[in-house]
Amino acid sequence: MRRPTRLITTAAVAVAAALALSACSGGGSSDDASGTSKGGTLNILTTSTAVHLDPATSQNLNITTLGLVLRRLTAWDVEPGKVAKVVPDLATNTGDSSDGGKTWTYHLKDGLKFQDGTPITTKDIKWGIERSFAPTLTGGLSYHKSLLVGGDSYKGPFDGKTLDSIETPDDKTIVFKLNAAYGDWPWLVSMPAFAPVPDGKGTNTGEYDAKPVASGPYQVQSNTQGSQITLVRNKYWSAKTDSVRTAGPSKVVFKESQDPSTVTQTLIADNGDAKDSFGATYLGAAELNQVRSNPSAQDRLATSKAGPIQYMAINTQKGKLADKQVRQALQYAVDKKSYRIAAGGALAGTYASTLITPGIEGRKDYDLYKTSASGDVDKAKSMLEAAGAEDLKLTLLTQNDSSSLAESQALQAGLKRAGITVTLKPEDSDSFYTDATNGNDYDLVLFSWQPDFPSANANIQPLYDSSQIGGGGYNVSHYKNAEVDSLIEQATGTINRSDAEKLWAQADEKIMEDAPVVPLIYAKQSFLAGSNVENFRIADFPAYPNYLKVSLKQ
Repeated sequence: MRRPTRLITTAAVAVAAALALSACSGGGSSDDASGTSKGGTLNILTTSTAVHLDPATSQNLNITTLGLVLRRLTAWDVEPGKVAKVVPDLATNTGDSSDGGKTWTYHLKDGLKFQDGTPITTKDIKWGIERSFAPTLTGGLSYHKSLLVGGDSYKGPFDGKTLDSIETPDDKTIVFKLNAAYGDWPWLVSMPAFAPVPDGKGTNTGEYDAKPVASGPYQVQSNTQGSQITLVRNKYWSAKTDSVRTAGPSKVVFKESQDPSTVTQTLIADNGDAKDSFGATYLGAAELNQVRSNPSAQDRLATSKAGPIQYMAINTQKGKLADKQVRQALQYAVDKKSYRIAAGGALAGTYASTLITPGIEGRKDYDLYKTSASGDVDKAKSMLEAAGAEDLKLTLLTQNDSSSLAESQALQAGLKRAGITVTLKPEDSDSFYTDATNGNDYDLVLFSWQPDFPSANANIQPLYDSSQIGGGGYNVSHYKNAEVDSLIEQATGTINRSDAEKLWAQADEKIMEDAPVVPLIYAKQSFLAGSNVENFRIADFPAYPNYLKVSLKQ
């Protein structure tokens, strides 16, 4: 689960912190993929001061930083104009299910090796997953921990204990035993924790975080935290076994702790190394304005169609907000047009009406509260009057950065038109997420969400399942509906993709009938690259460049 931030992390919560990879000069493996320019040093400029390379602690999106160094059982096939698909990576297929979806079996491809030439076996994958349970390794994506039998009490392998629900009958076969049927298991095994770690290695967690053992096309040559990470080619990676990585650059260098404005100015100027660079942080309104004024730079901008959903969550357990009619009135009272202007205008996003984000298979486009982008104040007032809630006084929890404050003020002004008084409660990022996911001292909260994997499951379950209220969960609307919980459970356990998608779409619309949130925009995210950077494209999902395909002109 992730909350979007200005960085590309794998994350979740937080979205993506980007790495810059540097690969050693001189060619790659003898079976490099064709159709992509080979060679050169690609620089990735990131504002991040700490990039975690340990798969047990990473929230990295499958197609970004960590995917250059580490492979997993499955991967993402993402292309502009197409919905995302799960495809085999280390495994021969996306998984064989049995026992009604509670058991999943995978077989490894032939010829897989670590950076030192030793074969990758299923024992290495089992060990890597077991490491993610260790109390000393926290912060990584953890969907699998509650799904694997015995995972709720397992504390990792460092004391010699194993997780029996992961079986490795031979070096090429791995079997997962789940507590319940889970149709999205093929997506989950694309997460960082499912990267192989040499059996018994990585006990020095700090050291492994800096230099994990590579299974992908690049390995870490050097890592100075907060300054630079250099990736060089892993000569034992074979393009014959890898359909998602093209390994174009000879080197990838992550330059960390960069100032966003300086990065934008450097890339706009497009001189020297900047020609071979791109920014890992998506551009804010100020940076976009700089790019707009430079036609050459504008041609080098990659902008997503739609990305993280930004929404105003309504605390369904607070006062008059417990009345569905009041929450529905807020759908008409909000001024989405002013909100989008505050967020940066048309380039900031497209108007949202559903909970499942575009680019995810099975999404249905609908609008239960169809009106102009500015809302329908008269209808909102009428509904509030009918509900006996004409004089609503509400508190809006928001972050205290300039962008969030401007967006919150737009919401505040829009609601005021309908006679609703809103007091802003700005907090720093850490306090904001703590109070939103653990507390109840707010009526409204400005929130955003980037699914961790391309399934409606990752849009719906973390945000609207009643089990995710409090305790750090992301159901910040405190939304409870037994029918929706049942739909989520049914969809989660449905193995047939088409059948599951219908259930997720049904849940989406049922939730919006209850109006626990006001969808605002699907945020567009724009990234800038130098003139020598090729294949710098953003698929329909996720709203980030696919690092695994980027190359340099030769």
